[in-house]
Parts: sequence; C-alpha cells; structure tokens
Amino acid sequence: MHYSGYMAPEYAFHGFFSVKSDVYSFGILVLEIITGRKNSGFHNEEYTEDLLSFVWRNWRENTAISIIDPTLTTASRTDMIRCIHIGLLCVQDSVEDRPTMSSVVLMLSSRSLSLSVPSHPPFVSVTTSEYSKERILGSLSKNEDSVTSLNPR
Repeated sequence: MHYSGYMAPEYAFHGFFSVKSDVYSFGILVLEIITGRKNSGFHNEEYTEDLLSFVWRNWRENTAISIIDPTLTTASRTDMIRCIHIGLLCVQDSVEDRPTMSSVVLMLSSRSLSLSVPSHPPFVSVTTSEYSKERILGSLSKNEDSVTSLNPR
C-alpha cells in the first residue's frame, strides 16, 4: 500500500484518531513549506523515495540544509533546520513519540528550548500489517463522530 497524504497513517489505515493525528498533518505542512515540495506527487527518482523519506535521509546524512527551498533566502538557515527538526518530530512513526500541538507551539516560539532526537517517520512504502493494532491502541480512540448539517438562521 502506498500512502503519501496528510492524514496520520494510523487514522488513514485503521481509523484510529488521537489528539496527535493533527500534529502529523502539521508536520507534513511544515516539511512542505521548508522544502518547497508537495507531499503528494513528490518522487525522487534517484533514490525512489517520497517526501518524508527524502527529508529523513537528508536529516540523517546531515545535509538537511540542501533541501531548504531556495526562495526562503531571507530566513535564517538555523531557523529552517529547526523547522525541519520540528517537522520530523511531528511525523514520527510512533504516536506516543509525537509532541502535542502545545509543545510544537513552544518549540517554534522558543529557540532556547532543546529538541529531542526524532525517530524515523512512517515511510509510504509501509504496509498496513506493519501498523499492528496492539502498538497503537494505547493512546488512540476510534473516530465515531458524525457529520452534522448546519442550517443558518
């Protein structure tokens, strides 16, 4: 199964939703903004990888500065690297390892706040069998919300 969307994989594959599902989506947006590349439709022929794999590989190889969108020339490179770091924290494979949105806001607003080391993101080549229900049930709940039709007065 190939997945390269904005929804957290545990929700897209299993319907499990948590307060950290939106954190995943936010992380994707941050990485798209910093790299200037869209998650959907991105494909690096040289390495046959998606956007998350591309960012993760460059992070691990200490070449993250090379993936920053060149149109962000007036921004601080240090701030851009920090944003990549925060984006990777938001898209970690383990839901429990992802920060809360309030933590993300603190990370973005305080340069003095130290950041933890991100673990690998879920790569799009992942199969649904790799997301065992036992691993993610702890902090998730099934989304049973209904859609309400709003009528103006």
